[in-house]
Amino acid sequence: MITPNPLRILPLMLSLLPAWSLASAEDTQWLHFPPAGTANGKKVVLISGDEEYRSEESMPMLGKLLSQRFGFDCTVHFAINPATGYVDPNHQGNIPGLEKLKEADLMIIATRFRQLPAEQYGHLAEYLNRGKPVIGLRTATHAFTGSGESGSLKWAEFGLNILGEKWVAHHGKHKVEGCRGEIVEAGKGHEMMRGVADVFALSDVYTVKNLDESKATVLLRGAVTETLDPASRILTDDPRNQPTQALAWLRTYTAPDGKTTGQAFCTTAGASVDLLCEDLRRLVVNAALFLTQQPVPDKADVSFVDPYEPTFYGFNKGKDGKFYDGRKLVPSLWKLGSNASTGLDNPPPASAAAAMAALAKHAP
Repeated sequence: MITPNPLRILPLMLSLLPAWSLASAEDTQWLHFPPAGTANGKKVVLISGDEEYRSEESMPMLGKLLSQRFGFDCTVHFAINPATGYVDPNHQGNIPGLEKLKEADLMIIATRFRQLPAEQYGHLAEYLNRGKPVIGLRTATHAFTGSGESGSLKWAEFGLNILGEKWVAHHGKHKVEGCRGEIVEAGKGHEMMRGVADVFALSDVYTVKNLDESKATVLLRGAVTETLDPASRILTDDPRNQPTQALAWLRTYTAPDGKTTGQAFCTTAGASVDLLCEDLRRLVVNAALFLTQQPVPDKADVSFVDPYEPTFYGFNKGKDGKFYDGRKLVPSLWKLGSNASTGLDNPPPASAAAAMAALAKHAP
């Protein structure tokens, strides 16, 4: 009887396994971007997971910027459907790898209405209970939903209690009107505003009505513009701009343990297409540097590390609700040297492509 050589049959056996099962969890479920050049000793955890604004595109881009240009050690985490192993922003109940928060110096979050298991919430709570800083983008004001709790924090109220605001409403016309950032007096000399002069977002202005501005430092206010074109005019006489809404601010939060405090920066801009705006990227990078006690340059280099071609915002359902099953997206598509676009189930507004191109070319 002939005994097969296991070394010869191993490649065949591996070829029959799903591609996502062949590598380590770190390869298949999240990304690691080690620092290039001189490391600054700081670790950043970037958390994506939203159905609409394509944080699975923007978080890898920001992770590359922070690691390759500024010396941060970054991991990027995704909504992963455990049944398929694919990145699936519509799956609200799983973001693997959040144990990386145990060693993190900064968390950047852009989730929307997640309902995570207790173990994953536990990693988030432990991070906050250390008083570590948080950056929240766009839908982080409504990052979680459901009945989950850790200590004094109901996770459905994360936005309100940690960032200072929850989901209220679209203040501008969705997919029709844009958002022009106006620098307020408090922002003019702030370190986070160095090199930031011209912020425009293709996502509309969010209503902000719960933020206690007496206990926050508002850096930018968001004015509703006539169209999505970065050159479009502010609707000066429109009552929605009287007053304009807070767009970016810094505040102190109280952790779930009820006693520890930390710093949180939030902007209600932050769709993946918004980050085509150079000065919005610069603001986020400046915030990361400021919150980790790193020097903020006069004009941080925020040029893209890899090509960045984000998808216009919108919900992806697909046939039978299985859009992402068909897309077969895995984190490694966004590794260094690569880029991926999520794609869109339905065509964007006719003005979207031109507006995105204009924003990408627009330089302050």
